[in-house]
Amino acid sequence: MDAATITSWMREIDVAVRAERDHLVQLDAAIGDGDHGTNMVRGFEAVVQALGADAGTLVSTVGGASGPLWGSALRSGGRVLGEQMTFEGNQLVEVLSAALASVKDLGTAAVGDKTMVDALEPAVDTLRSRLHDGVALDQALDAAAAAAEAGMRSTVPLQARKGRASYLGERSVGHQDPGATSTALILRALQKAATKGA
Repeated sequence: MDAATITSWMREIDVAVRAERDHLVQLDAAIGDGDHGTNMVRGFEAVVQALGADAGTLVSTVGGASGPLWGSALRSGGRVLGEQMTFEGNQLVEVLSAALASVKDLGTAAVGDKTMVDALEPAVDTLRSRLHDGVALDQALDAAAAAAEAGMRSTVPLQARKGRASYLGERSVGHQDPGATSTALILRALQKAATKGA
């Protein structure tokens, strides 16, 4: 993988969040303020326009909690790679692990809190274990994206313990978390970008 893979990933995210904007808005309207889809589209549209710029574009453009969380995640991941022009699967695990650590630190969230961590952590863990077992990167990324999607679905019966949804208490139960949903889209976009670049 190389810088072109990352560029392709950002473009795939842009396409995915545009396609799912209304769905993300509906999910967020149920347990948040209804702007998650719009904010994600605005942010990744700006990222695509500013490819080559830093993750500050995402922080300054995406509203709500998602901007700082994803901006911090991408910056932390980027620091792992530094100036490297190419990287392997194990380094991608390090990048995503750094991103996850950043999100957990900033959002003080853990699996089970009904947040994006419910999708991101199982994806990172799955990618690490599959690569450790010698699975090819494209298959490992597919499994990681599937783990993110399973994590996303796991948020439905949970009561939110973090973020705006937590203010709803028991009324947050029965709704899929929008942040976990967009995170699953982002992981599936990574799998598509890496497959294209292979």
